[in-house]
Amino acid sequence: MLEQLREWFVGDPSDGTALASFGSTLVLAGYFLLGLPLFVLRVAIRGLPRDAETEKRGRSVLVGFFLRHYFFWVTRPLSTGLLWSGVPADAITTFSLLLGVGAGVAVAAGQFALGGSLFLLAGILDAMDGRVARARNEATRAGAALDSVLDRYTDSAVLIGLAWYYRSTWVLLPVLAALLGTSLVPYVRARGEGLGISIRGGVMQRLERVLFLGAPLALCPIVEALFVPRAEHAMHWPAVVAIVFVGVLSNATAIFRLVSLMRALGARLTAVAGRPVGSQLGMHLFAAAAATFADYALVSVLVEHVGLPAAEATALGCVAGGALNYTLNRALTFWSKDPKLPQIGRYALVSGTSALLNAGGVALAALHPALDYRVAWWLTRAVVYVAWNFPLQRGYVFAPQNGSQASGPHPVAPIVAGLEAGPRSHSTAGSVP
Repeated sequence: MLEQLREWFVGDPSDGTALASFGSTLVLAGYFLLGLPLFVLRVAIRGLPRDAETEKRGRSVLVGFFLRHYFFWVTRPLSTGLLWSGVPADAITTFSLLLGVGAGVAVAAGQFALGGSLFLLAGILDAMDGRVARARNEATRAGAALDSVLDRYTDSAVLIGLAWYYRSTWVLLPVLAALLGTSLVPYVRARGEGLGISIRGGVMQRLERVLFLGAPLALCPIVEALFVPRAEHAMHWPAVVAIVFVGVLSNATAIFRLVSLMRALGARLTAVAGRPVGSQLGMHLFAAAAATFADYALVSVLVEHVGLPAAEATALGCVAGGALNYTLNRALTFWSKDPKLPQIGRYALVSGTSALLNAGGVALAALHPALDYRVAWWLTRAVVYVAWNFPLQRGYVFAPQNGSQASGPHPVAPIVAGLEAGPRSHSTAGSVP
């Protein structure tokens, strides 16, 4: 440990283990850590300082009001200085972009501490530009548009730098997922505003993205210096965890906003037979799980013991699983009682295209020898289920057709109702969660 500490001060900064390589992190972290007990003392004596803009924007699951108020309290000297200096708000926005581009260049070169610090500083300045403009009564729609677009460039610059650094590893995939999610979150909001609907919320908004990506980037070289000194092309595992975290939750936030937008636009989100979507989805997942288990078992036997190619075995497994899936969904999920079985043709069409999509997905994945066919199978099934199977079975296969679907509760309705937690409710067109 002492030897590692010595190398922090006298080592070569180019190898990422000397103090010079993460001095910016120590300064930034020290400022925020020293400010925290002062803020807690201030809250204990005078109460929580209220920031009108923070309360207007609301809290999130990951960053509550306490941390949001603390951030703007501890950065007040910076915002006051910027306001006093007379620097235009657009110049602050542009400078934030330059710091973000610098962060991307730094992480691409493996200097994660410097890159993370620059990204955090870019995020701090991004939070200041709008406040400065409003305090001077200089806020314009042009400035807001410039800020939104340059924010996308800032986020993308850092993720492109990470993609370059991890280009030869599996981490490239979550980096690309994070790049997609961070682009879709603001896009769905902008699309909603273009249609006259305000769409906000979600667990991974921009403040959360900056914090939960920038902080691990800035701190992980210290962890590497302690536990994996002088590692060649270090993996920087805290950064890897942060990238996966941001990638998953940013895409989940985009989907959440899309669902909210569709509800606000009055899209048909009520379920067949008057049941909530959540109830149908739960039963549909049960039917899918049972069919998938049978499907996967058959595929394993055909590949491992019969010797069929993975793509052909997948197609045969889809046929067997489809028959079981249809039976369960007809009886338990959508409560269809028509003795003529009018959905068979539609179900066959959806299942046939689903089999082609699954077989094609596995075949494409087989082009990458490093990807095991089992992993490819599960990934392909998940994507096809979310994007194709459930939406079409719900809105096309088992949808009521000219009164062919009998009305009234299914015989198992009381049982299902008893299993559903809480009172039933239906989304109202025009409402946003």
